[in-house]
Amino acid sequence: MANDASELKGKTGIKRLVNAFLYSRDGFKAAFSTEEAFRQETLLAAALAAVLPWLAVSVELKLLGLLALVFVLVTELLNSGLEAIVDRIGPEIHPLSKVAKDVGSCAVLFALTAAAVVWGVILWKIVA
Repeated sequence: MANDASELKGKTGIKRLVNAFLYSRDGFKAAFSTEEAFRQETLLAAALAAVLPWLAVSVELKLLGLLALVFVLVTELLNSGLEAIVDRIGPEIHPLSKVAKDVGSCAVLFALTAAAVVWGVILWKIVA
């Protein structure tokens, strides 16, 4: 990435916030351009979030639906970061590398399952 996290050291106030935002933007762009799963989940989350205001459910349930979508994206980003670290260590297959990647994948599965349950409840409330 063009920005170096070490540039944040010694920065304070608005400059630090701006730099942190730019690093986050770079991370989003990197994940979106290189991770197919993140692209798919981001597009699905955007579509579902866009329809939330028009759903006939409580504000609390809408918020829970939005949080479930964000939880999936955050988990996918962390999993992608974990995979990048493992890949950075080396291309050889190692049992601990497999465990790290599998555990990250499992975390994404749990986040997706939780989101599916929340959105299932939302749909059930709409049709019930």
